[in-house]
Amino acid sequence: MYLVKTPWLLKKLYPNLVWSARPATRCIYLTFDDGPIPIVTPFVLNILKKHNAKATFFCIGDNVNKHTDVFEQIKAGGHAIGNHTFNHLKGWITENNTYLDNFLQTDKLLNTSLFRPPYGRIKRAQIKLLKSARPGLKIIMWDVLSGDFDTSLSPEACLKNVLKHTRAGSIVVFHDSLKAFDRLEYVLPRALEYWSKEGYSFSALTP
Repeated sequence: MYLVKTPWLLKKLYPNLVWSARPATRCIYLTFDDGPIPIVTPFVLNILKKHNAKATFFCIGDNVNKHTDVFEQIKAGGHAIGNHTFNHLKGWITENNTYLDNFLQTDKLLNTSLFRPPYGRIKRAQIKLLKSARPGLKIIMWDVLSGDFDTSLSPEACLKNVLKHTRAGSIVVFHDSLKAFDRLEYVLPRALEYWSKEGYSFSALTP
């Protein structure tokens, strides 16, 4: 089970994590998890370019190693890069030092102060370890979870959820993964077109 809109209570329980950004501005912060991979990531990059949109890509270290050419396309597009661990580890079931080592393995590749825990699952002790290892680290969560990873969700329902809940300052999660592609391919161009007509801009998160 997952919630499309992050409840305010969860944000209050973890105030040191980033849930949204500059809500006073008419800007949406698109983020993409789990890449880079062929086909899907280049598709995303092409759609973003058509709308003059910048985004933040939370990359899995192992995928960066496997698909260096695709990773270079992300950087060439002027998008921000974030750490998403090397092997997409779920913090709640991973020993703390193992989690830290996996984070640092990817940190050597990406050298970024942005991090998103896979599944949004991270222990308080892991937050402390990561921030100690990399001063200035920003742990980025989200305001809107698209649900594009949910194979039981129709593309139309996915689009409806995203448009209903996204506001100025929202950090929106999509996934540049094969599992999400059926919904992402439908939702992303339509959402960007709608938001653009509504006068929104699209920025990358700042390290």
